[in-house]
This record gives sequence, structure tokens and C-alpha cells, in this order.
Amino acid sequence: MIFKSLLACAMLATATAQTVAPSAREILEGARISATLTKLDEGLSGSLRKSGTTTPITLFLKGKDIQFQFTQAGSPLRVFHMRIADESFNLFEMIDGKTTDFPAAKIVESIAGTDLTYEDLALRFFYWPNPQLEGIENVGAEPCYKLRVDKPRGAAGRYEVVYVWVHTKYGAFMKITGHDKTGGKVKEFQVEDVMKVSENVWTLRKMQVATCDPTHEGRRISITDLVFDAPRKTAPRGLR
Repeated sequence: MIFKSLLACAMLATATAQTVAPSAREILEGARISATLTKLDEGLSGSLRKSGTTTPITLFLKGKDIQFQFTQAGSPLRVFHMRIADESFNLFEMIDGKTTDFPAAKIVESIAGTDLTYEDLALRFFYWPNPQLEGIENVGAEPCYKLRVDKPRGAAGRYEVVYVWVHTKYGAFMKITGHDKTGGKVKEFQVEDVMKVSENVWTLRKMQVATCDPTHEGRRISITDLVFDAPRKTAPRGLR
């Protein structure tokens, strides 16, 4: 996910005036834009690391089109393509050069036995409508807008409510928590490091993804590290 500097999210009326927050929709849209690459052929290669096991993964992102591929030991390369719209989520798997529908019910399944699901990788909740701004909170030492986003009625996925913390200056998300129907936290995403790849363009270097026990607030069941290397320019396989 690429972090672009979105300074409009932190404009001050005067040197002594209070920060005027943009709307919740503008903040979420800015975070969504900052989480995409500018060109589809700029791939992010990296790995998912959990309990001593490393799974190579590559992502190609452009707006609402996301393609990713991963390999597990002893298994062939698996390639997926996601198309995301405000009211729809389409996931396809490419098998033997053909595009096959991936059941919506499976978006909550683990990727290669890690804490990351297909739903998580797509950041589907960034496209949910009607976000609400709940104030400003620090994530570490960084001031962030705290947004609440409720899942649209009838939409697939495990989360009913998602909270997103977006940096007030750079417009990039710093933390995300996903909650179930009872309000219990079931997943937490924490950005740990970023790297600069070009002028005003930053990419995620490391993010920790934790599965949580919804009945015991703050208790983590398992953790996966998502780590990326510098972007590489390798064209993804096209849809047919």
C-alpha cells in the first residue's frame, strides 16, 4: 500500500487556530487513495511471516483493482484479482490462464494459514459508505483521526464495525481494528514501518496483523507480520 503525502488533511486556518478536520468521507477517501499504487505494473513483493513460516506474496494495486499472488511450500502459485465497488466486491482466482469466480463466503478465510484474510488484504472496509468521525487520538506519538465505519446491510465479511485511525498530516492509515456483532475486537492492524520509494511516495514496509479474542479485550490469539521489499516493476497477469 502506498502512502502519499495528503497535506490537505492537516491545513491550519492560522498559525494559532485549531486544526479544522475535513469530513469523515474525505478522510477515508484520502486514506484509501494513499493505500494504492499509482501504476498497476508497480508490484510490491514481500512475505507473510507467522510462527517461523514465511509465505512469499506479491501485490499489484491500482485504485479499486487489486491483484495478488502467493506460494506455499510444495504448492503451485495462486493468483487472485479483486474488483471493488462501493456496493460490490468481486474476487476471482486465475487457474490455468482462466478467470474463475471466488465465492464471497470465502473472503473471510485465512491466506496460507496466516492471520490475514482475503477481506483484509483488499481493505474492503475502506469502501463502505457513511463513515463517522469520532475525534482525534494518538497512535503512538502520532495524531490521528479516528473513524468508525459500519458494514452495509447484506454485505459479506466478518466485520460488522471497523475503526480506522488516519494520520492527520499525511492522510495514511496507522491502525485498524475490526469488530464482530457484539462489539468484540477480532482483528487489529498496526503499521510499524514505512519506506520512501520516490518523491512524496511512501510504501508500507511492515505491518503487524493480530487475531484477537473478542471476549477478552486486548488479548491476542496469534500474530502475522506483513513485510514488503522495495517495489519492483513486473506486469501482472491480465484477466481474460
